[in-house]
Amino acid sequence: MKAIQHLVKSAGLLALICLCSYCARNPYASSNKVYRQQAKAYAKTLQQQPGNIAGTGGVLPPWWVGTVNFNMRKPNMVIIHHTAQDSCAQTLKTFTMQPTQVSAHYVICRDGMIHHMLNDYLRAWHGGVAKWGGVTDINSSSIGIELDNNGLEPFAPAQINSLLILLDTLKLRYNIPAANFVGHGDIAPGRKVDPSAWFPWQQLAGKGFGLWYTDTTNTVVPSPFNQLQALRIIGYDIKDSTAALKAFKRHFMPQDSLPGMTESGRKILFNVMQRYQ
Repeated sequence: MKAIQHLVKSAGLLALICLCSYCARNPYASSNKVYRQQAKAYAKTLQQQPGNIAGTGGVLPPWWVGTVNFNMRKPNMVIIHHTAQDSCAQTLKTFTMQPTQVSAHYVICRDGMIHHMLNDYLRAWHGGVAKWGGVTDINSSSIGIELDNNGLEPFAPAQINSLLILLDTLKLRYNIPAANFVGHGDIAPGRKVDPSAWFPWQQLAGKGFGLWYTDTTNTVVPSPFNQLQALRIIGYDIKDSTAALKAFKRHFMPQDSLPGMTESGRKILFNVMQRYQ
């Protein structure tokens, strides 16, 4: 009898623990509700039948004809950021407050935990005023990934490992070209510097996420060599030439923070340009 009573008490305690766990309030319940509401509103927009537009003299077709050949638009770029905040929790709070008007598709914490905050097919507000090659509306064609890092320290190995797993998933899922994995500082030179000079771009390029230069020992830079033209070919906005060069060096030559370009730097620039052509 005592054994049965003990079993009943244990089962009751277990049920209570499970109930408490189930009832524990998600601290982001209110923002998640707003997410679902907004997603539902956009879903209704997608379901709307296209309307006929009157042509010359107000003529209208007798019926609407919908094509059967279409699919979802998909992202073609990945933009990597650092949060410049003190913790992952602070970034999650920032991205769940409407007055901030900033967001990203993914946030990766220092311990490697990945928060998928927005459907990849929806437009996050992470790029701001930016340009890469001929693309000026970066947010409409990209996925934004934020790494919990203040920009003044190396990135945690667990965080980079999780990033590589995520990038591999995104590249395969959306067939994103290797050249289209870039940083916020690349698309907004002079305005942004993330993901900072600490970011391991060469490691990513070795896995197929971004491009990197090859051995430049025997590289012969043509004369004359237009450095600004090379930066433009790679994708940089050269409206502010000094900022564009700084952005390039932060990405490909983080050890060089001096102004101007050395001969070895010119070789790297020429080599990288060839990879992007």
